[in-house]
Amino acid sequence: MKDQQLWGTPFSFGLHPCVKSTSKYKAAQETDRYLTVRSNGGLNQMRTGISDMVAVARIMNATLIIPQLDRRSFWKDSSSFADIFDEAHFIKSLEGDVRVMKELPVGIESIPHARRHFGSWSSMGYYEEMSHLFKDYQVIHAPKSDSRLANNDLPLDIQRLRCRALYHALRFSPPIESLGKKLVERLRSRNGQYIALHLRYEKDMLSFTGCTYGLTKAESDELRIMRERVSHWKVKKINSTEQRNEGSCPLTPKEVGIFLRTLGYPSSTLIYIAAGEIYGGSARLLELASRFPNLIFKETLASTEELEGFMDHASQTAALDYIISVQSDVFVPSYSGNMARAVEGHRRFLGHRRTISPDRRRLVEVFDKLERGEISEGSSLSRIVRKMHENRQGAKRKRRTATPGVKGRARFRTEESFYENPYPECICSTKSQS
Repeated sequence: MKDQQLWGTPFSFGLHPCVKSTSKYKAAQETDRYLTVRSNGGLNQMRTGISDMVAVARIMNATLIIPQLDRRSFWKDSSSFADIFDEAHFIKSLEGDVRVMKELPVGIESIPHARRHFGSWSSMGYYEEMSHLFKDYQVIHAPKSDSRLANNDLPLDIQRLRCRALYHALRFSPPIESLGKKLVERLRSRNGQYIALHLRYEKDMLSFTGCTYGLTKAESDELRIMRERVSHWKVKKINSTEQRNEGSCPLTPKEVGIFLRTLGYPSSTLIYIAAGEIYGGSARLLELASRFPNLIFKETLASTEELEGFMDHASQTAALDYIISVQSDVFVPSYSGNMARAVEGHRRFLGHRRTISPDRRRLVEVFDKLERGEISEGSSLSRIVRKMHENRQGAKRKRRTATPGVKGRARFRTEESFYENPYPECICSTKSQS
């Protein structure tokens, strides 16, 4: 395969012109209404949730208080907002959109608050209606922030504000940005180009999804017991075979190796592994490493001293992976989780940079045939897999709408996330930079 077909073309970073507001947009007004937020989930679930809450504060004409981060999730990360994000930049960059304060004014924190779980994927009209709460309360507290705003059918200025919040205002803290930049430079100095592989093969992911293909009975039992003990994971009984056949399991390291080779990437390709601790350790990576020996981890790319302040904070190490993934030449996620969707959307925003999304359901059929000896690795397999992924490499397209036939609010869950593909609202053609 030709080099450009493998790696795409270079692109530049920066605030995209299409995030500018329209001429009718009014500057933020001072207000005695306050919105406090507790963000929930991992790093990227919190990032997109905070961006939603910026837009919600704008809709409700409220002052946003710097959000509290989730310290009770699976990862139990004690990081504050300022540990992960550049707080001063966040406040300053949004001053024309939303008034943001570090904390509630003296005296306000002690008065009664309205605590409200905002509905998922809610419309602008919903939040305009919720604004009536400010007639009785000065402060509304939102205990969750994820997916609180609709993906579609919102005013252009609100959609662009979400992009300004996520891609510009939520800049990482200086220590994270600095080390992330250094690690990217080190990767480039080794080989010029690299793939960032988001390898979702950590223990918690396999337990949560119930995916045990290729694991021993003891490992499968360990994952089942873990799932039964985590109270907020609602689904306990999972058929692993059905999950895998439906494409609902992460690709295994071996499957990723086969996949990348069939796409034409040579064994000399430099691959950065953006992941936590791989379940099964280095032994689980042998099949991938046999095909691609140049596997790089943050622990081998950075010194112990450089990582010392980050390693006990899952969201901060995830931020390093995020920076390296966004700036990679090719991004490949083995599973479509929150980070995969966020990175894909960011790369689209920056110029539809190559992001290869494996068609896991169809690949499982291919891998099973390979396992049974019905096909073998080689040119015929490569033709099948390349044809399968011609339209899954980050090219410009509009967001996918809800699955046909799905009714009620359930249809929102089947839509493509706004943050996975912010086209067309936040991505202009060269002829239109409005």
